[in-house]
Amino acid sequence: MSQSAPRRAGPALPAGGKGGIRARVRAVVGWGGRGLTGAGRVAEAAEATAAAAAGWVGMEPGEGPGALDLHGDEEIIEVVELGPPGPDDLAEEMEDVDFEDEGAEEPDAEAWESEDDEGVEDGMEAQDDSEVTFSLHSASVFCVSLDPKTNTLAVTGGEDDKAFVWRVSDGELLFECSGHKDSVTCAGFSHDSVFVATGDMSGLIKVWRVDAKEEVWSFEVGDLEWMEWHPQAHVLLAGTADGNTWMWKIPSGDCKTFQGPACPATCGRILPDGKRAVVGYEDGTMRIWDLKHGTSLHVLKGQDGHQDPLTCVASNQDGSLIMTGSVDCHAKLVNSATGKVVCVFKMESVTSKAPISEGEEAESNSVESLGFCNVMPLAAVGYLDGTLAIYDLSTQSLRHKCQHESGIVQLLWEESSAVVYTCSLDGAVRLWDARSGKMISEYRGHSAEILDFAVNKDASIVVTTSGDHQAKVFCVQRPDR
Repeated sequence: MSQSAPRRAGPALPAGGKGGIRARVRAVVGWGGRGLTGAGRVAEAAEATAAAAAGWVGMEPGEGPGALDLHGDEEIIEVVELGPPGPDDLAEEMEDVDFEDEGAEEPDAEAWESEDDEGVEDGMEAQDDSEVTFSLHSASVFCVSLDPKTNTLAVTGGEDDKAFVWRVSDGELLFECSGHKDSVTCAGFSHDSVFVATGDMSGLIKVWRVDAKEEVWSFEVGDLEWMEWHPQAHVLLAGTADGNTWMWKIPSGDCKTFQGPACPATCGRILPDGKRAVVGYEDGTMRIWDLKHGTSLHVLKGQDGHQDPLTCVASNQDGSLIMTGSVDCHAKLVNSATGKVVCVFKMESVTSKAPISEGEEAESNSVESLGFCNVMPLAAVGYLDGTLAIYDLSTQSLRHKCQHESGIVQLLWEESSAVVYTCSLDGAVRLWDARSGKMISEYRGHSAEILDFAVNKDASIVVTTSGDHQAKVFCVQRPDR
């Protein structure tokens, strides 16, 4: 599978996955080791697959094709460089060629080529269940959001440094959010759909008035990790790589900052009461902030925190419970009033059970997305190894384990049912019944991994974005509707 990554003041780089779009995006700008969130870990998985296909598994960095392998105290006596053949060499080779035999073999060569061509044509006739395709992006599309008031408009941002607001019904462009000079990784509408905000990797954030189609505010911060609108006011929050969380009133631009540890604020979420926000950091800590006073109400660190970077956070409908996910493969349930950890959900990686040969590295796993069900005491956690885990909050136990063939990028619950949606690196959207653990339906249409998706309020459509440079609208058909 081809992986795609954002352009950062230069040519496009190969990449991949999500603990938020910013995570898979950051992989291509130098994050390494276990500190990688979605993109980096997914990129590593893709590279490992390619390496295995090429027969390089287990090789040291210098062991690629053409590398010189020295053992022990062996000494190089002489190095002979083999250059291109000279005229005399070519003449000698030509004497041995039987042109008549070569011509006789030609039909076989043609037959082989036609089979290959036929395979390409078959691959192009891929299944497409979508109703609308938006194709104005010229590179990977990293993020999507639907306007919350009418659910008729979508905003998408991509690696081409562009963001577009367009109609979901027919893919018609409303306007372009111009002026970005880096990959647009964050985009979203205000709670009343009056404004739309777009943010790029370099930290340039712009806000546009939707009805007037004009920019009303912009601000530049450090490298952007995440961005979110307040659920009841024209207030925008954003987390940056220097550990700060920023809050602005729009369009006046009045600003507050919440200073975290000296490491990236990797994920964040405003709680439903609108007075607090939970922010996760790369050092494994989590903070609950009082937005009015700018003070830290609770800090989870050490054993209470995570041992690796946080990738995602979520809260239940009334904000009493928070769930955090991390590269350490744990999901923690936290009481937001006391800041105490209620329980820890641990998932053993299915890949870790396989024996690892000498020289090979264990495949990584991590929590990539999570969320609470509104109608039952259930929570869902999506993992990079393709596991969707449904947990029963009342018993704090695993209820169902639904396996995908490839990593889960994001999950979302329907607002008024126990149905959870997942999108994954195989380019499919799937609906799952959390009560039974059974898959309800599956939708395909992308030729590359899905990087983000959104579901409208009545759960009738899903809008996806992908590494294939497209956004698609799927009508979700359910027999119980």
